[in-house]
Amino acid sequence: MTVLECHGLEAGYSRAAPCVRGLDISVEGGEVIALLGPNGAGKTTLLLTLAGLLPGLGGSVSLAGQVLPSGKPRSAVRAGMVIVPDDRALFRRLTAEKNLRLAVRERGRAARESIDQVLHYFPALTARLGVAAGQLSGGEQQMLAIARALLQRPKVLLIDELSMGLAPVVVESILPVLRDVAASERTAVLLVEQHVRLALEVSDRAIVLVHGQVRLEEESSVLAGDLERIERAYLGAVG
Repeated sequence: MTVLECHGLEAGYSRAAPCVRGLDISVEGGEVIALLGPNGAGKTTLLLTLAGLLPGLGGSVSLAGQVLPSGKPRSAVRAGMVIVPDDRALFRRLTAEKNLRLAVRERGRAARESIDQVLHYFPALTARLGVAAGQLSGGEQQMLAIARALLQRPKVLLIDELSMGLAPVVVESILPVLRDVAASERTAVLLVEQHVRLALEVSDRAIVLVHGQVRLEEESSVLAGDLERIERAYLGAVG
């Protein structure tokens, strides 16, 4: 079932020079999409627009058949679109547990059960719940940011630069969780990631953006065996 659809999406900070131009994409429930491309390709702009944090300049975004109002982040969250930004947006002075409780919808025992269910994906956080978010390691902060997003029960999970500031070994331990979440929760995941090889390992499909347009779209398993196609796409070649 198609969960996320974009038709003719224009996004950016100026109608005269949009960062994303005429974008058409669709994402299925349970599908992990790796959004690749060089710096300045429009990847972060796209995620911010999908999440309603940046008003679109044209076109439409639909979630589960519902057209989302442009530039309305609360409407996007209510519909099931949740973003983990590249800065993780944690409340650094609050404990990890309080960060999670701010996102949980239930109260009392039900809230505890929801948090425990999410921590199943990140067992390493269990012993760190009483630690201020700002005192956690970079990997733990990223786990916390994703766990907090999952508590909002997203239909679509947007993750911007998961690996930023993290050692590759840490990234390798976190990325497979996204595959598990997609499979068990039927959540669609759109992942912006610079570690191309790692992104291809956990994703079903890869979309390469160059100058705000889709330059290449292919199954990740195919591209993993032909990384030169991605390199050519980055340089502006097709095929």
